[in-house]
Amino acid sequence: MIRTFGWNEIWYLFFAARWTIALSLMAFTGGIVGGLLIAILRTSPFRPLRWLAVGFIQLVQATPLLMQLFIWYYGINLFGLRVDAWTAVALGMTFYASAFFGEIWRGALQAIPKTQWEASAALSLNYLQQLRYVIAPQALRMSLPPTVGFLVQIVKSTSLAAIVGFTELTKAGQLINNATFSPLSTFGMVALIYFVICWPLSMTARSLERRLDVLHGHTRRL
Repeated sequence: MIRTFGWNEIWYLFFAARWTIALSLMAFTGGIVGGLLIAILRTSPFRPLRWLAVGFIQLVQATPLLMQLFIWYYGINLFGLRVDAWTAVALGMTFYASAFFGEIWRGALQAIPKTQWEASAALSLNYLQQLRYVIAPQALRMSLPPTVGFLVQIVKSTSLAAIVGFTELTKAGQLINNATFSPLSTFGMVALIYFVICWPLSMTARSLERRLDVLHGHTRRL
């Protein structure tokens, strides 16, 4: 029996959106930790550590996220390890976010003038102390806009989780469409919910970017 697209279906979509938000937060949190490690390795004075970070970044960025989710969900099961859809998608999204956050923060760290490194070295600080007390606080301000902007990309990328059976917003839309045969209403509402989630994040990224530009302009005038 074909159902009519109505308020019950709309509330179901909003209810499913919580899993999109939860998965995005999981990937964002894990990506911050992994990306920080990648950025430190990427800017390390030890060449083998830099090669290791570059290899990880190239592997993740040069392969489709969809294929990575397939590997995490189906590939691990081949070794006898049972992984549910939530765990597989969370791991895949976390590694994906780590690679991109690592590059964003690596760029921010390397954008700090060399004189800052030299000045901190003159204070007898080791590499990690230079990062913690001198370089990272400056790089953090520069990396905020692209970091928040990439969070929007993470939210939209969660739609790929539907391919391995994880029921988030896109998967819920597919289920509703199969029951109502109302693709325009169903996916129009799905798109609207994604917009409601992503638009504030995009505005936040733009606001941070404008503030950073103003701050840099003021610093140059000084």
